[in-house]
Amino acid sequence: MTRDHVDVLIVGAGLSGIGAAAHLRAQCPGKTYAILEARGAIGGTWDLFRYPGVRSDSDMFTLGYSFEPWTDAKAIADGESIREYVRTTARARGIDRHIRFHHRVVRAEWSSEEARWTVEADRTDTGERVRITCGFLFVNSGYYRYDQGYAPEFPGQDEFTGTVVHPQHWPEDLDYSGQRVVVIGSGATAVTLVPAMTGDAAHVTMVQRSPSYVLSLSATDPVADRLRGVLPAKVAYPIVRWKNVLAALLFFQLSRRSPRLVRKLLRKGVTAQLPPDFDVDRHFTPRYDPWDQRVCFVPDGDLFRALRSGKADIVTDTIETFTARGIRLSSGRELAADVIVTATGLNLLPLGGIDLVVDGEPVDVGQRLAYKGMMLSGVPNYAFTIGYTNASWTLKADLVAGYVCRLLGHLDAHGYTTCTPVPPPSVTPAEPLIDLKSGYVLRSIAKLPKQGAAAPWRLFQNYPRDVLLMRRGSLDDEAMRFSRAPRTSAERVA
Repeated sequence: MTRDHVDVLIVGAGLSGIGAAAHLRAQCPGKTYAILEARGAIGGTWDLFRYPGVRSDSDMFTLGYSFEPWTDAKAIADGESIREYVRTTARARGIDRHIRFHHRVVRAEWSSEEARWTVEADRTDTGERVRITCGFLFVNSGYYRYDQGYAPEFPGQDEFTGTVVHPQHWPEDLDYSGQRVVVIGSGATAVTLVPAMTGDAAHVTMVQRSPSYVLSLSATDPVADRLRGVLPAKVAYPIVRWKNVLAALLFFQLSRRSPRLVRKLLRKGVTAQLPPDFDVDRHFTPRYDPWDQRVCFVPDGDLFRALRSGKADIVTDTIETFTARGIRLSSGRELAADVIVTATGLNLLPLGGIDLVVDGEPVDVGQRLAYKGMMLSGVPNYAFTIGYTNASWTLKADLVAGYVCRLLGHLDAHGYTTCTPVPPPSVTPAEPLIDLKSGYVLRSIAKLPKQGAAAPWRLFQNYPRDVLLMRRGSLDDEAMRFSRAPRTSAERVA
């Protein structure tokens, strides 16, 4: 078993992990670090998902890094462009040289006596188990399980003679040209797949048990286009970024405070893009309020354009069974299909599924409170990145990475070795950290960290507020305990 030591160990080489390393290099240049990546490539989600039309569900001026202006004309970008953006960022800063691919982290044990983590990872290419120690563990693996999507068993599925595929595992050689395609699902993946497949498929039908909110956005940002022509990118980028942040926050706050108004506005937007006889209430009016689940954004109304063309349609019903030639619905209607895409969602794997142990005691993540949405109560020198549910993931990732760097600087400046969030007895868990009612959240709710009723144990889903809290707020608050390890540095090295 091999073993070595770094100051900071980053788990994950996706959008968050590369961003974390960039912040670390810029703000803590003296720190040694390594990145462990379970797969064989940079990019995380954007390297894994290869289904037709895969794209961002947030604008790239907020999904992109704060320190690396997004210069492409597309505000809603395709997966390949995002993947290349992340890889270019890593190469330009030499971060790619610090990545250890095919390292799946399975266990991390903290020793207060030594003030260090011992991290175990399985080499997925050689079968070897390696051990690495670090002073600070920074998990940037997101919350999706990469090796397995959510795929419920449908009655009669084995009888279907065509092809069944889950978007998370899209075959490179799948040819659906001239085929009849049924897409099961109503979320962001489904509304992306339908217009993307319509061009080549004979016909595409989206089957949904219940509808989602869908909002059309421009694929390009006209303000960004105008500013790009008169201002340098480094000046125009933050202006557009903040414009989009505030617009998204306004939409979210309005949805929370006046859900009936937002429902009406969303319905009006959909109605304007569909034929007069289209049943908007049945297919595009959910039973829940906006932002109880994520709103699906479609660039330039491509989904509605596909529906208007006649090459795609939506059916709102439940599935009774698969048949040899397609799907039979509870209404008795049968849908013929050559290809069935089960866009039925994802499985959560909170904090990378790593077994955490602190001084010999296993950590039950589902029973811990989240400090500032980025650390676990009672777990020292440990941080994780979970992005916003109502805004771009990277907005929170940037703040978390910056805060970790501030913490590391504070430890060094005061001679501390350890920082641990400790809640007062009066703070009790109130609800899961992720406040959506989506299926993938509800299925894993017991495994998610909890949050309390007030800061710093509450995640407010408010970027401007978090900027003040995490960039300007005090590090030495009543919830954070700083300490020094019993053993000296010389003893630890020995």
